[in-house]
Amino acid sequence: MVKPVLFTLGASALPLALKLKDPLGAEIHTPNCVAGGDVTYAKATAHLAQLFQDGRSIIGLCAAGILIRAIGPYLVDKHSEPPVIALAEDGSSAVPLLGGHHGANELARQIASLCSGHAAITTASEVRMGFALDNPAPGFTLATPQHVKPATAALLNGAALALDGALNPFPLSDLGPWSPGFEGVTLHVTEKAADGSKFDLVYHPKTLVMGLGCERNVSPAELISLAEQVLRDHGLSPAALAAITSIDLKADEAAIHAVAAHFGVPARFFSGEELRRETPRLKNPSDVVAKEVGVPGVAEAAALAAVGTEGELLVEKTRSARGTCAIARSPQPLITLKGRPRGIVHVVGIGPGTPDWRAPSAQAALEAASDWVGYGLYLDLVADVKSGQQEHRFPLGGEEDRVRHAIELAKQGREVALVCSGDAGIYAMAALVYEVVDLEPGRIAINVIPGISAFQAAAAKAGAMIGHDFCCISLSDLLTPWEAIEKRVKAAAEGDFVISFYNPRSLKRRDQLERAFAILANHRPADTPVIIASNLGRPEERVKIVRFEEFNPDDVDMLTLVMVGSSQSRSFVRGDGVTYAYTPRGYAKKREAAE
Repeated sequence: MVKPVLFTLGASALPLALKLKDPLGAEIHTPNCVAGGDVTYAKATAHLAQLFQDGRSIIGLCAAGILIRAIGPYLVDKHSEPPVIALAEDGSSAVPLLGGHHGANELARQIASLCSGHAAITTASEVRMGFALDNPAPGFTLATPQHVKPATAALLNGAALALDGALNPFPLSDLGPWSPGFEGVTLHVTEKAADGSKFDLVYHPKTLVMGLGCERNVSPAELISLAEQVLRDHGLSPAALAAITSIDLKADEAAIHAVAAHFGVPARFFSGEELRRETPRLKNPSDVVAKEVGVPGVAEAAALAAVGTEGELLVEKTRSARGTCAIARSPQPLITLKGRPRGIVHVVGIGPGTPDWRAPSAQAALEAASDWVGYGLYLDLVADVKSGQQEHRFPLGGEEDRVRHAIELAKQGREVALVCSGDAGIYAMAALVYEVVDLEPGRIAINVIPGISAFQAAAAKAGAMIGHDFCCISLSDLLTPWEAIEKRVKAAAEGDFVISFYNPRSLKRRDQLERAFAILANHRPADTPVIIASNLGRPEERVKIVRFEEFNPDDVDMLTLVMVGSSQSRSFVRGDGVTYAYTPRGYAKKREAAE
């Protein structure tokens, strides 16, 4: 879930923001001149406008007028706009400005409780009735939002309200039962597809679970068509579905995930043992299926397992050419789902370390993950994102232990972030993850998220050294024989590549860098620029440019990247006294030709 933003204009609001941050699971945004927040901004109005357009919930510790002027030009649709709350700096008043029926009112009440303040709820329906028709309890979906306005107006003018159904979408309200001849506003709660009318609002409870079985690699189109046909034949609304379920052998079946995505619900999976327990309740057990997957039925058993012993089989197994579908019903909306999701390992490249250089996709994966796995220093670099994730810290080395641990967690249905510095695919964990699952196939999902690598950061900090052909070579011989490394260094030297040396030295490896430079000496002019960069993106960052002939290996440690230019690379001193390096692409020849 995306964190709400606690927006502050100055240091005076920071104490209250810090007090609210953890209880709300929020993120503090401060001006560039104020320390202590999670994200900084340059211009308040522009930053607020961007947050609003990104759909972020905003809690502004400032005057309401500031928020209104910043986001006013971007107001388009009340049904899709995020909550916006104005909060007094002393916490005395929390005023929902937008999104009252979509979380703002409840968030304001939570803030008021934390601050011993007052939630200034102005939504007429909540003030008069105690609830809003378009904000039902979790587990219910309003199917007819177009009828909310006339129905609310009728209620505010004194119309009666009745409940038609066994389940109440507003459990804290005492609603009278509907009966034939009733005149007023009706809340029609049903799993059936229904159109409703101006004074007949339709709510679907999330009580249905669809179980699916299929042959391996069935087409998503076939399974989606089967699912839609079963719902249509029995008059059921897709909005009443709480989940799509199957056996865990199908956790990596693309078609099942396609059905879940089609209906916008989660997919959950059960072990063979869990499904076997449902055998007495199956209507259509199959010896063929039992021989194939170890249980006498998948679709019916998976649906029943999800609704529990109090649930019932509503639609028996229905077949297509290569798939089966069944539907079970729970007596209550399903808020907490049984079964396990397909586990996933996000292999996250966090860049050099600074949050400013962290990709939004990496940020999102870190926030979404239930578990973080990684070298302790890398986990420290993303501590600003932490909000309850379980950490699994490993010492330097033991990369395969980290990878296997992350995979085992994912096999339990967990969402795991395997944290890597730089780019996850460059001398990091991504290749090892795929190597392990290639050797030991599993049904987890893998998502590799790129990051800014050390060689990119070093080149950018020093100018533009990789403006032409370049390569990266690791000098560590722990996994690669020195003979192979030496061959690559010679080839890169002869090919006149800009070369980035990773792992140039360690406590045990002291001479590889000198040997690499000895090879390069026959192919590089004495004035070739060499970048020495360490701790990039961190407070102790150091970037220096020296001439090839002046390079001193003693300036290098295990946290350093060394980049040697090609024979065409240049360095020069600008007016600020700082040396910069670049490698021309060849535009000089183009300019000469133009002349």
